[in-house]
Amino acid sequence: MTFKTSFVALAVFAALTQSAVAQETSDAGTNKNKDIERITVTASRMDKSPSSIPNTVTIIDRAQLEEQFRTTKDLSTIIGNLAPSFSPSRQKMSNTGETLRGRPPLIMIDGVPQSNPLRSGGRSGQTIDPAMIERIEIIHGANAMHGLGAQGGIINYITKKPTGDSEQVASFDVTVPDSMKSNGLSFGASYAFSGESEFIDMIGSVSYRNNGVYYDANHDVVGVDTTQGESMDSQSKDFFIKLGHNFDESRLELMVNHYNADNNGDWMPVAGDKPNGVPTGAVKETQPWEAANNQVTTTSLTYTHANIGGQQLSLQLFNQDFKAVYGGGCFDSFYDPSFEGSDQVIQCGVGSKGESLYYEQSRNSSVKWGLKSSLIAKDIAGSGIDAAYGVDLFRDTTEQDLVTTGFSWVPESTYDNVAPYLQLDYDLIENLTLSTGVRYEHAELSVDDYKTLWGAGNKQIAGGSATFDETLFNVGISYKITPDIRVYTSYNQGFGMPDIGRILRDGKSFPGDNPSIDDSLALTPLVTDNVEVGADYQGKYLSAKLAYYRSATDFGSRLALNSDGFYDVKREKSVIDGIEANVTAYLTSNDDLGMNIAIQQGEYDSNGDNQVDTDLDGANISPNRINLFWTHNFDNDMSTRVQANYYMDRDFKNAAGNKYAEFDGYTTVDASFSMPLYTGTLSLGLQNLFNKDYFNYYSQTMGTNDRYFKGMGRTATIGYTLPF
Repeated sequence: MTFKTSFVALAVFAALTQSAVAQETSDAGTNKNKDIERITVTASRMDKSPSSIPNTVTIIDRAQLEEQFRTTKDLSTIIGNLAPSFSPSRQKMSNTGETLRGRPPLIMIDGVPQSNPLRSGGRSGQTIDPAMIERIEIIHGANAMHGLGAQGGIINYITKKPTGDSEQVASFDVTVPDSMKSNGLSFGASYAFSGESEFIDMIGSVSYRNNGVYYDANHDVVGVDTTQGESMDSQSKDFFIKLGHNFDESRLELMVNHYNADNNGDWMPVAGDKPNGVPTGAVKETQPWEAANNQVTTTSLTYTHANIGGQQLSLQLFNQDFKAVYGGGCFDSFYDPSFEGSDQVIQCGVGSKGESLYYEQSRNSSVKWGLKSSLIAKDIAGSGIDAAYGVDLFRDTTEQDLVTTGFSWVPESTYDNVAPYLQLDYDLIENLTLSTGVRYEHAELSVDDYKTLWGAGNKQIAGGSATFDETLFNVGISYKITPDIRVYTSYNQGFGMPDIGRILRDGKSFPGDNPSIDDSLALTPLVTDNVEVGADYQGKYLSAKLAYYRSATDFGSRLALNSDGFYDVKREKSVIDGIEANVTAYLTSNDDLGMNIAIQQGEYDSNGDNQVDTDLDGANISPNRINLFWTHNFDNDMSTRVQANYYMDRDFKNAAGNKYAEFDGYTTVDASFSMPLYTGTLSLGLQNLFNKDYFNYYSQTMGTNDRYFKGMGRTATIGYTLPF
């Protein structure tokens, strides 16, 4: 990313805003973006409107979600369609490699963390059915507002709230592939209810989804990923309930969401040939192991009070119980001589040293507990200063074991965290706001004595406790040039841990004859610095946003694929530069035409000289892309949307300037339509409208012969929603 590129983009933005200001003298048109300003961004901890936060913020409201649901229920795809700095969906159960601004985001449900930073198994995007979501808040860029894990930003799924009226809603949808093959049929159904009495209000829902076999544009079965997890030929179930009681000035609310996803295990992969462009395929065959699955329960108890000594109080006690089983395989890494020839295992081949291998798989378990507290004081002593402060407590206990033999691959690790914070907003002069804050992270990682697997040397490693202390700062300035034009700049620090599980399980980071976790610098926390400069315009006829950012860390955490198809963690300096822009033109009161752009370039230090020199690969950075869309609302409540995703070509180069990987870009187009029917709404969606034949981004940049997948071909979805 060059300053010349940044200057050109800023010039384009200036031209657009000048044009829009000139248009505003007309009486026609409406400013649809004003509705967004009524929303407060709860992930900001100060419940601020999007335009008062000195960062790029994306709000995906319920209307936008419902437009996207016409063509897909995959949340990764939806976020990428509307926030293009998020990586393209892998169309699998796994979301490994899906990043925001080139770094992993912290994913939350109503503020409850879903990401598993101690052992990131790539399943944090599969913990809730989208039918339960009211809106999605995305704060772009590293920050420490909610502590651990927000290296790329925050994605907060806000669940539905009781409406105050008794209401029931049933919805159904069916998706068929272009091949029209019966085993490719997918369908889903959900039922939701809402109501209240004198003492309690409630909202709840249940959903079921059955995914059929995926087909590419040539009507061939898309290859299956039996190791990291496959979403085709799978089923998911979700139960959600929220109960609340309002007191005079306070509210107590309980939320429970249980999500379960299971692959049926009826398909096995057929290796492709990446150098010759042959995709990984699939054959109908029962998997000789437990099929990949997710089981996640998220619970929170929230108490809010509108006036505690003139301040707003919020307390949230939360728990997440996460279990993920990964598919099996014939891996050298999982071999142990004590099980060779055992009746407990199924022999499957010969290893690199002539050993008899057997099928094995792993299981990741994580239990999180936390307490978030905050007090918000407005206009303290008439000074114009707003403050939010509190203390967050957090515990994460994680282990990854082997399903068949029971050996611990990642020993049980406990992460305890105490984090007091203070955030201030101050109107220096009219229309000029200074935001600043500090957060102190005190963390302790505890690991018992353990042995690595036999395939990793059967190394005995002494456990112990490692303590970390970090003070994190943020500062931002926002200035409204006019009521419709704002410029801002900010500096934020994000705090995280490397993938502890990947580091512990192979023992490579623990040298010497008597290795101990105390000897490894690889366990050092991540501190990411994010600098951003941006401008917003919101007028009657047009809204526009532009931001340039730089994200840098001196001791990062890069994923690198090893020979067994597993990822190792590399601790290196890395720098990412990028531009995000979006423009929406309100052509008429019924027509919106828009464009979203995300351009980013990332490099890491490959030789330890403290200078970045090699391009980050497709597991660590998103493609450059442009999203275009046009929506039209008819006067009779019918509506249409057409959207295109253009992914740009990219070459990845090493320190010598030689290309080590490449991405051939492609364009996909979706179209959808909805109309009122009786007392409900009928929708029709076409994903990949022109049946584009392509290898997806992850497969092209990181794929192997076993993971060289085509993208899905054209699918048609018909749905019906009926309130009663």
